[in-house]
Amino acid sequence: MFSYKWYLIFLFASLAVSIGIQLILPFPYGLGVALALFIMLPLLIRRRFMNRAAGGGSQSMGGGFFGIGSKPGGSSINYVCLVCNNKYKGGFCPRCGSKMKRADFRNDS
Repeated sequence: MFSYKWYLIFLFASLAVSIGIQLILPFPYGLGVALALFIMLPLLIRRRFMNRAAGGGSQSMGGGFFGIGSKPGGSSINYVCLVCNNKYKGGFCPRCGSKMKRADFRNDS
């Protein structure tokens, strides 16, 4: 895994390289390249870490609240009617017609 210590090492390494680039290139170009490097390197490291955490490779399941642990085929959210305690999927209860519901995220269909 990627720790905070390694993130800081890469951050300060990119700062050192960007200062070196500013010393080599003339003023406007060196500053632009250094800022781009200082901004892009942590973003690339963060993307690499998120791909590894999500099961990585070239296929990412996406982030978000339900993205990492959800099934690729779709969502497995069931609803439980608050009136008659019926489990269902959809907008309203097929048994009593009530729209009052709570989400049930368990996979024990």
